[in-house]
Amino acid sequence: MLRSLLTNPMALPVVFPLLAGLVCLLLPNAASRLRVWLAALAAIVVLAFVWPLFQQAGQTWNPLPWLTLRTDLLSVFILLGVAFFGLVVAVYSVGYMKDRPHQRAYFTYLLWTLGISCGVVLANDLLILLVCWGFLALILYLMAGLSGPGAAEAARKSLMIIGGSDALMLLGILIYWHLAGTTRMDGAALALDGPLAYMAFLTLLAGAFAKAGAVPFHSWVPSFGEKVDAPVSAFLPASLDKLLGIYLLTRLVLDLFIPTPGMYGMLMLLGAVTVIAAVLMALVQHDLKRLLSFHAVSQVGYMILGIGTGTAIGLAGGLFHMLNNTVYKSALFLGAGMVEKQTGTTDLDRLGGLAKLMPVTFIVCTIAALSISGIPPLNGFASKWMIYQGIISSGDNGSFAWVLWLAVAMLGSALTLASFVKVLHATFLCKPSVEIRQMEISEKKGSMLLPMIVLALLCVVFGVYAFQVPLGFLIFPVVAVTVPGVWWSGLATVLILLAVIVGIGLYWLTMRGGKLRRMRTYIGGEQMQDVYLSNDEPGPLRHVEVTGVDFYDTIEQVPGLHRYYALMKDRVFDIYEFLKRSADYFVQMLRALHTGILPSYLRWFVAGLLLVVWVVTMEGR
Repeated sequence: MLRSLLTNPMALPVVFPLLAGLVCLLLPNAASRLRVWLAALAAIVVLAFVWPLFQQAGQTWNPLPWLTLRTDLLSVFILLGVAFFGLVVAVYSVGYMKDRPHQRAYFTYLLWTLGISCGVVLANDLLILLVCWGFLALILYLMAGLSGPGAAEAARKSLMIIGGSDALMLLGILIYWHLAGTTRMDGAALALDGPLAYMAFLTLLAGAFAKAGAVPFHSWVPSFGEKVDAPVSAFLPASLDKLLGIYLLTRLVLDLFIPTPGMYGMLMLLGAVTVIAAVLMALVQHDLKRLLSFHAVSQVGYMILGIGTGTAIGLAGGLFHMLNNTVYKSALFLGAGMVEKQTGTTDLDRLGGLAKLMPVTFIVCTIAALSISGIPPLNGFASKWMIYQGIISSGDNGSFAWVLWLAVAMLGSALTLASFVKVLHATFLCKPSVEIRQMEISEKKGSMLLPMIVLALLCVVFGVYAFQVPLGFLIFPVVAVTVPGVWWSGLATVLILLAVIVGIGLYWLTMRGGKLRRMRTYIGGEQMQDVYLSNDEPGPLRHVEVTGVDFYDTIEQVPGLHRYYALMKDRVFDIYEFLKRSADYFVQMLRALHTGILPSYLRWFVAGLLLVVWVVTMEGR
């Protein structure tokens, strides 16, 4: 058995990173440089192990009656994504983790997460999947704890929400076993024809939503992303958790259950709520990593919308968007990590002027920002366009709800673009803050820049060559049907570029004709005062400048929305707060029973003893 675990091709992506992580743990502190490169090399080897499995999907390995591993077109697609993004983060971490504490634990957990994630994807039994799922929740908690005391609350929050969903998943698996007679995932799909079947579907759906970070299990993602180190956020909430959560959701609707139109409608409703609720919160954030985290939640809504359409093109679009999201969201988080590494902060109020100082990071973040906003010809536009087509196709059954879902999806893209205009301006394009002017900033860490550049190039390649590379090679084989509908990003790109050229031409003609009037900025009749950077620098250095950080603060006063923002600040929609209050209530109830009075304890003891005697007596009859 041990020999087969070490030699079987299906076991190697799981076993090898676990053993490599153990070696990283056992290496002495003096070998920190060796540990760093060992982790990167191990990630490369895992990708090499995964590639043959990707080329030969359809294998099954059953070394024990309770242990079955299987590869099909969906699992090898997700497995390849897990291995690739594990490699990206491992290489980035070589530079990011240099001279930082907790290197030993960080790279150990990184490799263990990679191996266990491969176990989730390869598992052909729901119980094995759940065991790996639980270990991932534990390692998520441990990796968050490495970021310091400030991340302790975020770690607890993620563990409580994901751990609570694991309990729901266990209930769902037991019900599924009761109905289907097995927990294997390659059997016949269950029809949703009774309360127990619905309960099994919904409890397993809760696990998928919690892992992916969808409403109402989303609140751990912004807290985690803001407080935890950037490569951890890029590896877990931005990439692996999205891949695994959407993987489980896809398994539910394709292999384990036969969803009804009502269930598909519920998925689309939750997807639409996830899109709009999270992007509205992203608009008003002042911390770069927290803003990116809310967008990580919002993008999950598009994936759920696509899968919830119940159409081939919608499903393909949802899976394609899952892949695209891991690409551009990882690029954005890694870019934020580079900014934080160089400046020591991700507070947008304390940044600015970084486009000249960090040009590669600026270009990468700009490409990723345009991609997540759905601007052609980048990959985000391609997958969103397919999701839009899937939403429209879902109206073939006579329902007009697709109009609402389409409007929400398109509005979400517009608001996403608006929020990234703020990000790019406040971080890179506006005048630098006093702190930035006093820093020496440079981009000399090649191990950090290389993964970012690769991800930015993928944003372009997956958009321009969408049919040739990601769709034809990865997505369409999973859907296993000919997807109707043709889109072409070239026309939209040409029209956008033409509008830009016309605008530049009109501006040039206006300037040349001398018709441009230069006036002082009007601020309601008040006199604008010159400001100084410091008291010891002579003369006015600049005029007052409107900061991009506060672009959309007034949205909080919009009628109807101001109530939403107030409720969000009070954490009314935070399931973690509900769980915490429930736990506190239970604890207080127990405390009330513990009076410290011996006669009271004796009465409880006698009552419990009588109850046990009664139960035993009744069973004996």
